[in-house]
Amino acid sequence: MKRVGYLTEQIADMDNLRLAFFKAQRGKRAKKEVEAYRKELDTNLLQLRAELIEGKVNVGNYHLFKIYDPKERTVCAAAFRERVLHHALMNVCAPIFERHFIETTYANRTNKGTYKALDTAFKAVNKYAYVAKLDVRKYFDHIDHTILTALLGRLFKDQRLLHVLQQIIQSYHVELGKGVPIGNLTSQYFANYYLSPIDHYAKEELSIPIYVRYMDDILMFHNDYERLKEKVVAYQQAAETRLLLTLKPPVIQKTEIPVSFLGYRLSKHKIGLTQRSKKRFKQKYKAALRVHAHNSQSEQETQAHLLPLFAFVQHGYTKRYRKQILNKVTSRRVQTA
Repeated sequence: MKRVGYLTEQIADMDNLRLAFFKAQRGKRAKKEVEAYRKELDTNLLQLRAELIEGKVNVGNYHLFKIYDPKERTVCAAAFRERVLHHALMNVCAPIFERHFIETTYANRTNKGTYKALDTAFKAVNKYAYVAKLDVRKYFDHIDHTILTALLGRLFKDQRLLHVLQQIIQSYHVELGKGVPIGNLTSQYFANYYLSPIDHYAKEELSIPIYVRYMDDILMFHNDYERLKEKVVAYQQAAETRLLLTLKPPVIQKTEIPVSFLGYRLSKHKIGLTQRSKKRFKQKYKAALRVHAHNSQSEQETQAHLLPLFAFVQHGYTKRYRKQILNKVTSRRVQTA
């Protein structure tokens, strides 16, 4: 693996920092923190540039809150100036991470994503007899700082950059030396790359015919049950010994039985929604309409919330379900008008 150097100057370039600022403020322009940063933009960007050149950045100012979507998670919202830093780093570093991913890992990648992962998995369901479903127990919480830092050292040889990345990694922990914060842009890349060594192991050494990963949600396909079972055991051992991760008990089943993946149910003939996804869609759709009804949002803002919801359900075979929800909500609005 050829390491890349001399990146700090590119990251600290004022044009890159301005681009990072504009990316970081998307959807947050009205927030006081963003407005304050914008008023002193040149001063703030020059300060960030100086920190990057020196290799010492001010990080770790997190606002922690819990979400329940669909399960309880602790999200760490970084201060806005740190968000600018994260974007500045990934503007330059993302293409380098990209070079080392296998073809069938889909999270947080350009021209990949949820729907490409689903399409690959759906084709595999119709081609192979068995599927193994795996995921990592509390993945973000158990990413080991020492291992992650060593893996990053295999990508980058710019010591100032590595020192900056290490400061970001060490700014947060769930237990000593473990964990990256859900919510950071850098965490998304760190977490995706952390599993890359066993992605390559799965494809190049275990020779799993079809291997699909979206962050820590993993599907493996094979026509031989016993061989698939052996490969799953070897994969679990690799995750534990190489990355100090524990996988939840795997589920190995015939592809004739629908498999749940990323909120969808994959069967031989169609992609449907899980019951949990249907419930979440219904709740979020009605909540968006309530906010709009109380004049808390404009029509445009409401549409911006609803578009990704409908994009999610439309990827599955859900025409009847969508029509049912729309009819129910419409009739209730007419009755209360």
